[in-house]
Amino acid sequence: MKNNNTVSVSFMLLGILFCVCLVAANLLETKVVQAGPLSVTAGLLVFPISYIINDCIAEVWGFRKARLIIWMGFLMNFMVVALGKVAVWLPAAPFWQGEEAFNFVFGLAPRIAAASLMAFLVGSFLNAYVMSRMKLASGGRNFSLRAILSTVAGEGADSLIFFPLAFGGLMPVAELGKMMLVQVCLKTLYEIIILPVTIRVVDYIKRVDGTDVYDDHISYNILKINEL
Repeated sequence: MKNNNTVSVSFMLLGILFCVCLVAANLLETKVVQAGPLSVTAGLLVFPISYIINDCIAEVWGFRKARLIIWMGFLMNFMVVALGKVAVWLPAAPFWQGEEAFNFVFGLAPRIAAASLMAFLVGSFLNAYVMSRMKLASGGRNFSLRAILSTVAGEGADSLIFFPLAFGGLMPVAELGKMMLVQVCLKTLYEIIILPVTIRVVDYIKRVDGTDVYDDHISYNILKINEL
């Protein structure tokens, strides 16, 4: 077994992909798309991948490594939002015709940006916590069940926080509730469909890295980032 304080190539690559997915999802959330009778945000294309990666990291390297990656994702998201705001404030060249579209994507209203960041933190940490505790309780068995239930918990919390804070008062309550339910169901379905791939990735990383962490006697304080 490798020292839990080391960082492997697998962990680094998953961490990078995690941050990229979050930044992409944050930008794609600005568009609401119609999928038949359903209205969902375009972030649905990529956001569930971050929860799948969260599951992989929590399963292989434990809650402490997941905590580090979640905070990194938060900081990267915050940086993109902040840089986007600065770019919006900068005066546009007189000949440039894309100001309105650029401002729509990068000039997120403060309430939407705050709702997105807060929902991400709560949902991601809840997902990692449930995954970690269920692994201990099950002795490492039933990965599929743990991955699905942790995603339901995390995605549920994310939607319950994001949609009311971001869109409350801007759309009918019934439509808001339907969007929240649809997002959770579709994201969970996404996880179920891709679960065979997730299982193979987790098994491969455990075998190659020689790592399979159980979170015995650790602190779940989300601020203890220095504990790896």
